[in-house]
Amino acid sequence: MKSLTFTRLTFGIFAGWLLLNGSACTKSGNESTDPTVTASFDLIQQKILTPSCASSGCHASEKDASFAQHGLVLAEGFAYQNLVGVDPKNSAAKADGLKRVKAFASLESLLYHKLTVTASHHTGKQYGNPMPLGGQLLPDGQIEFVRRWIDAGAPKTGSVADAALLDDKTTAIATYEPLAVPAAGTGFQLAIPAFAIQSNVERELFMRRSVGNTEAIYVNRYETKMRSGSHHFVAYSFRDTNFLPNLNDVRDLHNADKSLNLTTALTMANHVYLAGSQAQYQDYTFPEGTALLIPAGTSLDLNSHYVNKTNGVMQGEAQINLYTVDKSKVQQVVKTLDLNNSSLAIPANKRVTLTKSFVFDKPRKVLTLTSHMHKLGEKFVIKIKGGSRDGEIVYTSTDWEHPDIVTFQSPILLQKGEGLTSEITYNNTTSKTVNFGLTSEDEMGIIFGYYYE
Repeated sequence: MKSLTFTRLTFGIFAGWLLLNGSACTKSGNESTDPTVTASFDLIQQKILTPSCASSGCHASEKDASFAQHGLVLAEGFAYQNLVGVDPKNSAAKADGLKRVKAFASLESLLYHKLTVTASHHTGKQYGNPMPLGGQLLPDGQIEFVRRWIDAGAPKTGSVADAALLDDKTTAIATYEPLAVPAAGTGFQLAIPAFAIQSNVERELFMRRSVGNTEAIYVNRYETKMRSGSHHFVAYSFRDTNFLPNLNDVRDLHNADKSLNLTTALTMANHVYLAGSQAQYQDYTFPEGTALLIPAGTSLDLNSHYVNKTNGVMQGEAQINLYTVDKSKVQQVVKTLDLNNSSLAIPANKRVTLTKSFVFDKPRKVLTLTSHMHKLGEKFVIKIKGGSRDGEIVYTSTDWEHPDIVTFQSPILLQKGEGLTSEITYNNTTSKTVNFGLTSEDEMGIIFGYYYE
């Protein structure tokens, strides 16, 4: 994560000093009540929210397929009441006490964090991908205008920020800093090198990479990172190691004519989820005494998916670090859950809830649960199947793009004959039936997670 440049930081400090100590005082201290002057929030609506955020499919209305994910409408007449003083749906931001917009506190406002790649410098955290996803980042002047408006109290009326900032077209160039390679003896890094995503397309690709371990290793932590604009980054192992794609080959999911690359698609049937994230950065540590076992000579299929809604070429890139622990410290070997409902048929213009139960043939202790669905997914619920806790909800996510990862302090103990049920609500706003599939226009319904026996 890149720090603010000295120039921009100094500018922000100077701007804040002017707001507090400037000689041009008005009735409310720093707010112009001249009715001929357009209010700062109205300018934000006109210059930023309406053209960059309140577009169809994003934040235009509750009918957007992504509404269940973010629950945020930014159309004119709705944006202010949906932003100021409202808790975010992003669980990490909410846990940290952020509001969508917190008056007088831009660094505690999720809106500011989502609009600027440099805001995370102040907290050490990121709350999902910068916005607009797959689009051009906002110019520095527009971001500074939003910051000043928030730090001046986020008023609905009145002018509290210099409108000339909105004419500044300079955009901060955020240099991507890849994950540092773990020190020798502490772990391994696998990476997808930088690749191009052409204008106004999605690109999803795979690359099989060697872990580089000549003996079995135990992994108790992993880190993932990817450039902005990514939908997800996943590392898969293989069910059958006799059928593997070539090492280091870039394998696109689609051909040049946008048709499905059947060779790549068939390889996906051999995948077993190992680790991944739909956030730009993630650092996940297993509970003490547990670890994944990675056999000697393992290779993983790295999967990266990017969206480019701009008229220029974007760059994609991703890394995963696997951090190791000595075998003597491992009390339980963790295995991955990969429970997939592939029998999906979601009728056109319908909201439906589809369920599927997965029963285990031996006792399992479920350590972690997360979910995977695409943009038509509104709600993903996981329930216990069978036993004294039959029907108990143990996981809920309404964010298809950044699903929660829930690690249980006390693992869920499931006996033989018990299991888990996925209960997923889809809202098909399209005019065609949507089935299980590999693209962002298809759907999925997968319980991912970790367990031990």
